[in-house]
Amino acid sequence: KMLRRVLCTVLFMGALPSLAEVSQGHISVVLLGATGDLAKKYLWQGLFQLYMDQVSSGHSFTFHGAALTALEPGQRLMFDVLKKLACPPDEPPNRCAVLKDQFLKLSQYHQLKTAENYTALNREIETLLSQEGLKEAGRIFYFSVPPFAYTEIARHINSSCRPPPGAWLRVVLEKPFGHDLESAQQLAADLTSFFREEEMYRVDHYLGKQAVAHILPFRDQNRQFLDPIWNRHHVERVEIVLKETVDAKGRTSFYEQYGVIRDVLQNHLTEALMFLTMELPANVSRAEEVLQCKLQAFQSLRGLEKNSAVLGQYQAYAGQVQEELQKAQDYISTTPTFAGVLIHSDNLRWEGVPFLLTSGKALDERVGYVRVLFKNRAYCTQSETLRDAGHSQCKAKQIIFYIGHGALNTPAVLVSRNLFRPVMPEGSWREAVGQSDLHIFGQPLCDYYVYRPVKERDAYSVLISNIYHGRKDFFITTENLLASWGFWTPLLDSISHQPLRLYPGGVENQHLLDFEMVSGEVVFTLAEPVELLNPSRLMPSDYRTIQSKFRQSPLVSAWSEDLISQLASDIEETASRTVARSGQFHLALSGGSSPVVLFQRLARHHYAFPWRHTHIWLVDERCVPLTDAESNFLSLHNHLLQSVRVPYFNVHPMPVHLNQRLCVEEDRGTELYAKEIMALVANASFDLVLLGVGTDGHTASLFPRSENGLEGTQTVVLTESPVKPHQRMSLSLPLINKARQVFVLVLGKGKHDITTLLSRVGHEPRKWPISGVSPSSGQLVWYMDYEALLG
Repeated sequence: KMLRRVLCTVLFMGALPSLAEVSQGHISVVLLGATGDLAKKYLWQGLFQLYMDQVSSGHSFTFHGAALTALEPGQRLMFDVLKKLACPPDEPPNRCAVLKDQFLKLSQYHQLKTAENYTALNREIETLLSQEGLKEAGRIFYFSVPPFAYTEIARHINSSCRPPPGAWLRVVLEKPFGHDLESAQQLAADLTSFFREEEMYRVDHYLGKQAVAHILPFRDQNRQFLDPIWNRHHVERVEIVLKETVDAKGRTSFYEQYGVIRDVLQNHLTEALMFLTMELPANVSRAEEVLQCKLQAFQSLRGLEKNSAVLGQYQAYAGQVQEELQKAQDYISTTPTFAGVLIHSDNLRWEGVPFLLTSGKALDERVGYVRVLFKNRAYCTQSETLRDAGHSQCKAKQIIFYIGHGALNTPAVLVSRNLFRPVMPEGSWREAVGQSDLHIFGQPLCDYYVYRPVKERDAYSVLISNIYHGRKDFFITTENLLASWGFWTPLLDSISHQPLRLYPGGVENQHLLDFEMVSGEVVFTLAEPVELLNPSRLMPSDYRTIQSKFRQSPLVSAWSEDLISQLASDIEETASRTVARSGQFHLALSGGSSPVVLFQRLARHHYAFPWRHTHIWLVDERCVPLTDAESNFLSLHNHLLQSVRVPYFNVHPMPVHLNQRLCVEEDRGTELYAKEIMALVANASFDLVLLGVGTDGHTASLFPRSENGLEGTQTVVLTESPVKPHQRMSLSLPLINKARQVFVLVLGKGKHDITTLLSRVGHEPRKWPISGVSPSSGQLVWYMDYEALLG
């Protein structure tokens, strides 16, 4: 019998203890896409390494290569790859030769194209096991195929190629796992209709990189040293970097769809970020605990905005796209090949610590690393030359997980000698001796404790071993995948048409891609020369002379960024003037998407704002819990309140959630808010009310033909919105018109039609509630960007 002959040969060569011990069952490994690039470069070698490592484990194996290619040419292609497989340098030559020969005998090629092909494969596996008298332990299906093929293959495996009850199934999936949140949700839904969560192993090969895989064990084994310093009080910043010298030539069909953020940051670098920021579970060996802590770390990340990233594209990329994808000469690609992204976590451990994720193609060197830089509070009086340089408290303190390539050209863990001597597992990591004259981040290598793997292993070999052992914490669960896409998709949407900084590539980039953190945002350090592509286009300075009034009230118009800057300055000036006059400033803010950029501007650029003397009120609120993503108060909290120092008792959310129910008239939430306003706001006249305008002319939550709030004596009302969530609470129009100042913010091309209409109609609040805004003894000012004003 074929399998028994192979086992006996391996036994004869001393690779197995005894044939009787082969009792744990048989594992069938099916590699789909067996003749593709990934299989040729990494996967077959990883499977051979698995066989070498586990041949004495008590399991028997067969390896089934599969592809769409017909049997004879496919078999030839696959065995051309298998003949080139290599053993590690420390493997005895005789044992290597026997194992390689047996691996080839245990491998066979199949054309898997139709449902019948999968049925035949299943029958062949069952026949083999029956002939050999072996029990089936499980099956591994490795999908080294494009994601568009996943669903059909999954259907075939589920219907005709599952192992029998009692044996496990492990399905291995390669990225990309979607293009954004929506596509990832769709792909996840398709797969979960065929496979259980515990059966799916989504591969991010960076989790198999030895330095990345050691981040959690390092934190666990060095808790005594790290517990006091692994937090915002001691960490200055964290850098997670993957630089490449190669460009995207030959891969533009893939790259044009994905770009550097989807290709590298959303997965590889984000996974490293999770290992750094997650709370350590009590037992890092328990996959369920690790995965839960990762998910909690995702939930603590602050949302990304357009200004959270700087983007670039190497100059030759556009030409490569035009040539490879046969695009027109005037085709302009907006796909970034370089990105630097600033991320913050809002949990107590990491609040305020910047995490910089950076990757790009056509850069000056190939290197990957995770660098944790600690704050240095020391001042050293004695001359540098008279001190023990390695232990000087004035030198940089850092921990570096060196992923590979670069100056060291090997995976490594480096810890500054002025921090602590780390605990490292002796069997797998060894301290490097005979330090060279290399410098890492400006410091000689002798300033670090340096540890390298005892045995370097390819990332795919590590991950395939973890698949065999069922270690799910080295893979991406559905929940974590969707959390990652949920985090990155808003940024991807906001930058989809953002201009990119062009860079020449390689060492010629010089300082062109250097960037810095400014007020919670990132900007390129060097200004880019401005080239006018269309000199005849009207510029903002031309627009400013158009008009200075709108509906007989003052109008401020500019490009949106300049407009928000001006509005924020005007609000601060109003606040300072009011506080100087009366000691406090009552500001009522609207919800919706338009004010978000204003809130962010106020939080990050207006440090002289008199927040301690400011009362914050809501103009309107949706009838949802205040912690709901739809809540206006939650948006206000996330984008403004948590970043400024407004006294707790000066914040006045609308009471929409009383007695564990939402906006019920009997709970008298509107009366409570009206009484609070009467008690604290003199004459119930807000110092400033900020409004927006809907495309239907609504403002606050006062909608056309609304039964409440457009007239009468009520100051706070419940209203009905035509869109979900329907129920709202709002300040009434008469109360708004008692304000000393009302600013109306209108942004975007989508508001052009309503602004044109409003410029022509009179006072008709039942049709267009915004037309009824007319402060009785105050001032109304319109802030309108050029897109809303001019379309």
